[in-house]
Amino acid sequence: MSGGGLIERLEKELLLRNYSRATIKSYSAAIRGVYHFFRKPLREIHRDDLTEYFYNKQVEGYSSQTISLYMNAINFVYRELYNHKHFTPFKHPKKTKRLPVVLRKDEIESIIAATSNVKHRTMITLAYAAGLRISEVIQLRVQDIDCEAMTIIVRMGKGKKDRMSVLSPRLIDDLSLFQVGKQGSDILFESERGGKLSIRTIQKVFYSILRKACIQKPATFHSLRHSFATHLLENGVDVRYVQALLGHSNIQTTQIYTKVTNPALKRIVSPF
Repeated sequence: MSGGGLIERLEKELLLRNYSRATIKSYSAAIRGVYHFFRKPLREIHRDDLTEYFYNKQVEGYSSQTISLYMNAINFVYRELYNHKHFTPFKHPKKTKRLPVVLRKDEIESIIAATSNVKHRTMITLAYAAGLRISEVIQLRVQDIDCEAMTIIVRMGKGKKDRMSVLSPRLIDDLSLFQVGKQGSDILFESERGGKLSIRTIQKVFYSILRKACIQKPATFHSLRHSFATHLLENGVDVRYVQALLGHSNIQTTQIYTKVTNPALKRIVSPF
């Protein structure tokens, strides 16, 4: 089967199994990358060659998460599409234990102050104030905002799960600007042409604002969500409530933020 034929089959199968759009896109890109590297159908590639391929990715500096994604895609193709009963799945590399990039509260305020566009400012502030992913901000609809209850419903977040998060009073006036004249099912933050904004567009906007605010940290839009979780823990919110607000299935995923904001460690003074 050619690369194009395999990818089309892969995408259909993943869609039927209700995988997220992001996962389908990632798996397709991974298989396409393997096909372009070897220039022959995947079923003709020897397992040892694939092992060497993954080793080279490691040497080139690819993260363990990215390599795991490639392995997941290969494993899915061989086990689910090719039905190779004797295929030994690739084992995922040990995850790199990097601490998330967290912005201080004053850095968050600097970013907000540096954002002159009201729509962009509201999106950035909302992502921080409610702990939302960039995709979740883009997909918000008017009906998902409850200004009376001060809550937000995040529909079909990661893992295709709905969850509830908190709403800041500081956002009410700005949010109302994007609710006026719209139906409940309308997208809250529409593009200039109507419809959803693209993730890439908002990422570019955020990087531009970081430079404008003179933030030197290697932050991304997702750092707003990291900062939300960390600041809640610093305020004494129980980690299980933070887990619920973030929509994490596993408490261990949330506990990474306790390593960023360890009060005992921060009280230690250097002997120098």
